Amino acid sequence: MPPPLSRIAFGEFEFDAATGELWRAGEPVPVQPQPSRLLALLIERPGDLVSRDEIRQALWGGDTHVEFDRSLNFCVAKLRAAVNDSAVDPQVIETVPTRGYRFIAPLLPRTPAMVPRVAESAASGSGRSRSIRNIFYAAVAIAAIAVVGLQIFQGVVGAPKVVVVPFQNETGSPEFDRVAKGVSDATVVKLSELNRLRVIGNASGLAFSFRPPDMKRMGESLGAQYLVLGQMKRDAHRMRIVAHLIRVSDQTHVWANTYDTDLLDLSQQSTIANEIAAAIALHLGKS
Repeated sequence: MPPPLSRIAFGEFEFDAATGELWRAGEPVPVQPQPSRLLALLIERPGDLVSRDEIRQALWGGDTHVEFDRSLNFCVAKLRAAVNDSAVDPQVIETVPTRGYRFIAPLLPRTPAMVPRVAESAASGSGRSRSIRNIFYAAVAIAAIAVVGLQIFQGVVGAPKVVVVPFQNETGSPEFDRVAKGVSDATVVKLSELNRLRVIGNASGLAFSFRPPDMKRMGESLGAQYLVLGQMKRDAHRMRIVAHLIRVSDQTHVWANTYDTDLLDLSQQSTIANEIAAAIALHLGKS
């Protein structure tokens, strides 16, 4: 039986705009309602710019209590993570700065599982013709999926796995625990947008530690090649975030940097997280 006409294929993904369900290589992909609605909105107008105002109305309507910029950024990040896309090198969702977003992935022919069976025809000549035509279309679909699947398989399997350990609040003030968590969470989101990395974010049971045995144990228990550690410090006038990228195999520093700021509101947390993610991607690209 052929699938609903609302099902659309792109890359190794299939999306049902009517139900909001997403599949990858035949396996269901968890996607939250708002990212799913955003994908439906973008995919119904492939190649066209969907403005931020259109997205606001479609996803949040007249809810004036929503912090729109933060909510939209989070929604887009979740959607990109679901479809294995990257903000730096987008293949599915393109950002048009200050204006909106565009669905740019080519839509594929229906997969073999989606090709309806051809009923046997009493007229053998026309039946053979239709059978040959359907075999041809199925072969084209298989070839397209194989090429895309191979590209994604090569990219994902070879991608390093990175664990973001919850950032450590070293200010001595418990009220900054939430801020430290906010920076580490934002770093997870930014790193997850990079399809060149596999990211484990703030996994339960992880504790900040520079002791080599602890770092080795954390990395090996999760099958990761790198750890991201962060410290939040404070003096009388400024806040400081110190970020570290550690290679698990020998517990050495691959990279470290400090970020000083007068305050750590949500916007500044996102800015620092973006800089950390960009630096990590750059250094892992050289390794």
